[in-house]
Amino acid sequence: MSETPTFALWHKLAAKPGGKQLFSAAMCLRVPYFRTVLPSVRELRPAHCEVTAPKWWGVYNHIHTFHAIAACNLAEIAMGMLAEATVPATHRWLPKGMNVQYVAKAETGLRAVASLPELPEFGDEGFELPVPVTISDAKGKPVVTGTITIWVTPKKR
Repeated sequence: MSETPTFALWHKLAAKPGGKQLFSAAMCLRVPYFRTVLPSVRELRPAHCEVTAPKWWGVYNHIHTFHAIAACNLAEIAMGMLAEATVPATHRWLPKGMNVQYVAKAETGLRAVASLPELPEFGDEGFELPVPVTISDAKGKPVVTGTITIWVTPKKR
């Protein structure tokens, strides 16, 4: 499978001192809105991504918990990085929809895990790929669960 430039950069940086932080900063330069949650990519491999975000005043809602939409942003980061590590460079992906449930107050920094049960096959036809995401607090308690569906197609030649 041919890897995307994003996943190639992860392989180049992740094992180096400060490499994960540098990768996360580069990701935020490429997608500026991600910066709003101060994300840090912790793990990245095909079918799996883990991203953390601290609780800071920029993500507070009116009751000083992690704002629901900021949590959705974190979910989208985890899904997007999973897609970059999973979808081969011969294909492209686009977010198609997001369905989330807010299951508990998010009173700490958060950890988003996007994970596929198995790798899909990438052929000549486009297909929907549902990506489950669970966001947990510092104690490991789920606070947001959801699925982000992406549309995957071969790149035009």
